[in-house]
Amino acid sequence: MKKQTDKVVDKVFPPFDSDKADTENNKRRFKDFIKVELTEDVKNIYCFDDAIGIDADYMFSFTCNSQTSDKIIKTHNLTRDTNNSDNGFNLQHDFDWWDKDKISQLVKYSWTNGGQYYKYYWFDNENNKAYYFEFDM
Repeated sequence: MKKQTDKVVDKVFPPFDSDKADTENNKRRFKDFIKVELTEDVKNIYCFDDAIGIDADYMFSFTCNSQTSDKIIKTHNLTRDTNNSDNGFNLQHDFDWWDKDKISQLVKYSWTNGGQYYKYYWFDNENNKAYYFEFDM
């Protein structure tokens, strides 16, 4: 009975572990949100959600190789954001694994459905570090 209850809770209120990397919850959320295969190069997965209220945001940080990064960009139909004027920092939360100073120096890829739902992605080629931010307004 406990396993069935856990499945229901996981579907309705999926747990995110923002204080510890590579937990089973974070690996599941990676598959749910990032939607690419969890290959051996994907490590140090941290994630966070704030889904209370009328808006929601989801943050992911992980390491991966450039091939996985390219798959993420393709899977989410992300395009290079040449404007790159707003990184959504005012909506994001502060964690050791979410380096806003570093992110502000990276090329941003983005997607929107026309103004309500957004996906931002940055990849640090030097450190193979990815940052993914998904939110609605």
